[in-house]
Amino acid sequence: MMKGGVEMDRWRRNALDVGLLVFRVGIGSMMLVHGVPKLLTYAERSASFPDPLGVGSATSLALAIVGEVFGSALLVLGAGTRLAAIPFAITMAVAGILVHAGDPWSDREKAFLYLLCGVALMFTGAGRFS
Repeated sequence: MMKGGVEMDRWRRNALDVGLLVFRVGIGSMMLVHGVPKLLTYAERSASFPDPLGVGSATSLALAIVGEVFGSALLVLGAGTRLAAIPFAITMAVAGILVHAGDPWSDREKAFLYLLCGVALMFTGAGRFS
């Protein structure tokens, strides 16, 4: 009887770690698709990028790139996941709360979904498969 319980616990741990792997790689990859174009077109966008924090358009764009590209890449790799999720989540909070403040919910929803994912990863970490 005991052996079955140990096997079930091992299965649950593995299932949790696989779930975290799929979650962070999926979320990170989807955000990379959103963020890499900002990195590649930094020079063209830097003068006109929204500046919700009052730090200048170029700095706002650089901060968005840190969260969306570098934070996402670290999430995909499972490297420093809890710390990488912080700029990821902050970027999405700024987008959802400030940048798209006057937009309809359908335009803000994606930012809030990413924000929730970032917060979840801050608490859970990467799992064993990182």
